Amino acid sequence: MDATTSDQEAVMTLQEAMQARHTVRKYKKEPLSADVIRQLNGRIQTHNEKYGLNIQLVTENTDALPGIIGMTMTKGVRNYMILAGPDTADVDEKLGYSSADLMLFAQTLGLNTWWVGGMYSHKGARKNSTAGDSAKIIGVVIVGYGENQGVPHKSKAAEAVASYEGSAPEWFQAGVTAALLAPTAMNRQSFTIQGAGNQVSMTYASGSFSGADLGICKYHFALGAGEENFQWR
Repeated sequence: MDATTSDQEAVMTLQEAMQARHTVRKYKKEPLSADVIRQLNGRIQTHNEKYGLNIQLVTENTDALPGIIGMTMTKGVRNYMILAGPDTADVDEKLGYSSADLMLFAQTLGLNTWWVGGMYSHKGARKNSTAGDSAKIIGVVIVGYGENQGVPHKSKAAEAVASYEGSAPEWFQAGVTAALLAPTAMNRQSFTIQGAGNQVSMTYASGSFSGADLGICKYHFALGAGEENFQWR
C-alpha cells in the first residue's frame, strides 16, 4: 500500500496536514459544499478501487451517530465516512490505512475529522452503507468544519516504540515521528517499529482496533519516511 497524492496538496501538503490534524468533536452548522463532497468521493473511490473496499461518505445524516450526539463534548456531527469492506483477514488494516489518508486529505480541504470505532450506531451505519450485509464495518470517520482545530494528543518517546540496527537514518526517524502523530484507539500507540538497512517492519499489540491502528500507523510512517526510502518486510 502506498500513500496517495493529489493536486489539493498545493494548498496544504499531506505532511503539513499530518502536523495540523487533531481529533475534533464539535462542528459548525456549515454544510459540505458540492465541490468538497466531489473531491472526498473521488478520494474514497480511489481507495475503494485500489484496495477492494466499500468506504462511503454520508452527508447531512445522523443515523450512525445517535450515541455520539448525546455526548456533552460533541456538537454538530452530521457527516461521516463509513469504513466498510469485505470481511477478509486484512480488511481492518486496509481500512485503517485508507482512513488515515482520507483524514489527512480532508484536512487539506479545510475540514476536521474524528475517527470513531466504538460509539457509533452499527445499525445506523449498516442502514446507510451500500456494501451489503456480508461486509464488515469497523467504524466511521466524522468529517466537517470544526469549531476548533483540536489539540495534540500525548505521545510516547520515539525510543519507546522504535529501534534501528546501527545509526538510524533521517528518513527512519522522520517516519517514527510521523507514526507518533497518528490517531490510535484510546491513544495507546501500541506499535513497535524495527528497521535495518532499508527494511522496516511494524507490529501492533493485539486488542480492539489493532488491525485498523496498524494500518493508520503504517500510512503515517510511510508519509513521514518517504516510500522511496524503505521497503516493508
